[in-house]
Formats: sequence, C-alpha cells, structure tokens
Amino acid sequence: MTGSPLRLAHTDWLYHHLDIEGSDSVLTAFAGRACGAGAIPWCLNLDQIEEDAFHSLAVAGALSLHGAGILAGQLRAAVGRRHQLAVGRVGHSRACPLDLHAVLPVPDDFLSLGPDHPDALAWLWANWGTTDALRHVTRRAASTPTCLSLAFWSADWTPWRAVEAMRTDWPELRFTIKPHYGAE
Repeated sequence: MTGSPLRLAHTDWLYHHLDIEGSDSVLTAFAGRACGAGAIPWCLNLDQIEEDAFHSLAVAGALSLHGAGILAGQLRAAVGRRHQLAVGRVGHSRACPLDLHAVLPVPDDFLSLGPDHPDALAWLWANWGTTDALRHVTRRAASTPTCLSLAFWSADWTPWRAVEAMRTDWPELRFTIKPHYGAE
C-alpha cells in the first residue's frame, strides 16, 4: 500500500455519537450486520512482544536480566491468552453494536501482517479512517423509533471513511456522526 497512515505515538481516543436513521426493516438489517466481537483478529508475533518487553524491562534497570526475562515471558503468556480469547469471539460474539471488522472486514492478507505493520495500518486508514477497532461502543437512547444511536471511542480520528463506506453500502440509511471533544 502507498502512503503512510496518520498515527500518533500515543493514541488519542476521541469520543463520538453516531445516529443511524431509516426504515425499521433496513435499520434492523444494518444493526444485525454491524454487531460483532469488537476485536480485530490480528496475527500477533508473540516472540517479538516478549523480546520488546524484555528489552524495555532490562533498560529500565529495576529488574535483573533474569527477572526481566521471567516477567517478559509472563507478559507474553498473558497477551497470548487475552488475544486468543478475543479472536475466539470474532464471528461468534455480537456484544459490540458497531464492529468495524464486521461491517468492513480487514482482509486476511493484512491480518497476517499484524497490528503494527505499515501496510496493515495503511489499510485501516484507507478503509476505516482510524487505525484501531472502536472502543466502548454502546447504544444510546434514540430520538425516534427508527434511529439507532451509538456512542464510542475511536483512535486518533473520526472514522469518516468507514461511515462513508456504510453510507454507500446502505443508501437507505442516514448516518450522522459527531465527535465530542469535551468531557461527555
């Protein structure tokens, strides 16, 4: 992929409201398609995660090299278990009312690269307009019976590209997204 995605060194999570309006039948169909696990099933390089953790711990100097090795191994195991649980929910869980991976799935070729690979990030940026899964997606009280109202946090940017793709794929629906920069 060409170009480099805009990604901050430390993620700035932005709060959003998204209202989706349309006929009851189309809105119900969209809501069913949009639900998912809320996780991206990346292939993680656990060896690299363990090595990076070891180097960070060793440089910090708070632990011996032996202690840094033990803790890095424990961190690797914890990351592996948590990731396995999350990936196991993809395709089965419907806990997240707006899962971008359910609506606009990341292709397997990019999933195999991992979440930090420049080409994977470029795909997310080009197709979602953000470089991570949405977080804390919740339903809000809707203004009308034919409105699905959601709130969520997105990484660094408003997911405009995902919203535009949903508008194209679901022309019968009206999508209104508003970022909220203050405390909500």
